[in-house]
Amino acid sequence: MQDESTSFARAIQWVHAHHLPAGGIVPFLGSDAATQEVTGYLIPTLRDAGEQSLALDLARWLISVQQRDGSFTATDGVPYTFDTAQAIRGLLAVVDELPDVEPHLRRACDFLAGQIDENGRVHTTSYDLWKFSDGTVFSQHADLYVLHPLRIAGQRLAEDRYTSAANRALNRFKRAADVAEFKPSLDTFSHIFGYMMEGLAELGEISLALRGLAQARAVQRVDGSIPAYPGASWVCATGVAQLALAWYRVGDRRPADRAVEYLESIQNPSGGFYGGYGRGVEYFPNQEVSWAVKFFLDALMWRDRGRAH
Repeated sequence: MQDESTSFARAIQWVHAHHLPAGGIVPFLGSDAATQEVTGYLIPTLRDAGEQSLALDLARWLISVQQRDGSFTATDGVPYTFDTAQAIRGLLAVVDELPDVEPHLRRACDFLAGQIDENGRVHTTSYDLWKFSDGTVFSQHADLYVLHPLRIAGQRLAEDRYTSAANRALNRFKRAADVAEFKPSLDTFSHIFGYMMEGLAELGEISLALRGLAQARAVQRVDGSIPAYPGASWVCATGVAQLALAWYRVGDRRPADRAVEYLESIQNPSGGFYGGYGRGVEYFPNQEVSWAVKFFLDALMWRDRGRAH
């Protein structure tokens, strides 16, 4: 039986507590609508955590809300390329157990590949939800996190056009001078930078990931925390977890372990995390966000796998 006092168990309990009766996981505490994006990329996390029944339930809900064009929507009801890619992560994780998922997976991949043009630019219907209140827009380099699931789906489904589309986009991103730059600004705050670094690492672009992660390591504090961006007084919990994951992926365990220890020290009694901690938080200061729990669970499992070897 799992020790319910552990940070891992409390995070799992948070997910169960925020699974809506109608299906899906809430984006944050108090929401009465589920997020298809987070529900999608939570599925492989839950499967790895031994929560197979919940993972399968979430996958069944995902395919029930898929749009006719194969896309998945954000909480505003608009199809997003990014959100569709995260749903693909979830469907890939269970396609062997749920064969009925495969046509839905193919439709989602058809949509996603169709959003990547011949020059490798990733398009989406909208970036409205990628904005802060001051008008700052998240860096589109976050779309690096779109590519790995499409590439893996191409291999799994023997569809070269999926793999080719992902590779075109990756090559375009690699030509950008700032693709591994942790800027002292909100557009690449640690949550977005985390998507960038983990995206590069899972795509095998280790040298680029190391270049960016060196910048995060340079500003990591003694307690293991990482400023939301260089010079910021606050910390984004999700970003810390994502950067820990990227460090684990490239084999740099020391800063990753310190980051996870920090997260364990700030975990709320509920098992969740606010969007940010510290002075002047600019991202969900009073709401527990589900994506922080997802990446925290991933980081814990990467850490513990390393300790077992």
